[in-house]
Amino acid sequence: MELRKSERKNAKIKMAIQAPSGAGKTYSSLLLAKGLTNNQFSKVAIIDTENGSADLYSHLGEYNVLPLQPPYTPENYIKAIELCEKKGMEVIIIDSISHCWDYLLEYHSSLPGNSFTNWGKITPRQNAFVQKILQSPSHIISTMRVKQDYVLNNRNGKMVPEKVGLKAVQRDSVDYEFTVVFDLDIKHFAKSSKDRTGLFSDKPEFIITAGVGKRINEWCNSG
Repeated sequence: MELRKSERKNAKIKMAIQAPSGAGKTYSSLLLAKGLTNNQFSKVAIIDTENGSADLYSHLGEYNVLPLQPPYTPENYIKAIELCEKKGMEVIIIDSISHCWDYLLEYHSSLPGNSFTNWGKITPRQNAFVQKILQSPSHIISTMRVKQDYVLNNRNGKMVPEKVGLKAVQRDSVDYEFTVVFDLDIKHFAKSSKDRTGLFSDKPEFIITAGVGKRINEWCNSG
């Protein structure tokens, strides 16, 4: 045990993007990865649980894709991350981590006995997955689906339904674990709901570009 002065060291960013379907989570993640690696997509891997959606943006560059098939256990996610690390990937996109939580909820409901005590079989597995993300030597971008709803907005005198995002499909408070959390709306505008870098706090909505990833990379290397 040793008391020392505070010191910010070079960091590997752990960020999350949460949004409803169609808001651009995968595309925005790839643009961030492009900036984080200074346009070197060969150092980017995307762990794809979204039925091949990662390949839809191959025109951006030759990034790497690792399809992850069911069951979406925390252990399989961890193996996928470790494979990417061994291949020297500087940025790992996990698209998405919501499938892991869906799996754990389904597994929990299948367990016999007391529902409360059964969480003791779930929580350690979830925690191991989150710790793997946080301790990875790579930058990691995790996407999360949000439960969807529609609201009626007045547009030119007409009430028009618009899709909005609600709660992220993951364990409550998982967003606290990340350095930066971006919320995307259906029009692809981003807003930071959490930001330890200070780059995006209290800033207006913006569109995510590779330049945003570059700014984050500069922050990571300024320790």
